[in-house]
Amino acid sequence: MSPKKVPLRKCIACNQMKPKYELIRIVKNNDGIVSVDLTGKANGRGAYICANLECFNEIVKNKKLSRQLQTEISDDIYQKLREVIKE
Repeated sequence: MSPKKVPLRKCIACNQMKPKYELIRIVKNNDGIVSVDLTGKANGRGAYICANLECFNEIVKNKKLSRQLQTEISDDIYQKLREVIKE
């Protein structure tokens, strides 16, 4: 048996492919509610970013998260993301 394959995901800020567990997932569910998904298992459209402030600042400055999830992102979500990154 071969070892389990690690799923790769692309950071929307720096476009680097990284193992899914190294990235933070932001998800928009079917009701259009955006949240930070730390489990990586929530239903809905997901976008991933690296857990560093450079990538965070990039998505805030260029509204990349809004574009990716096709919705407005509230300041609460950015605040929660910032807290998760600093931990």
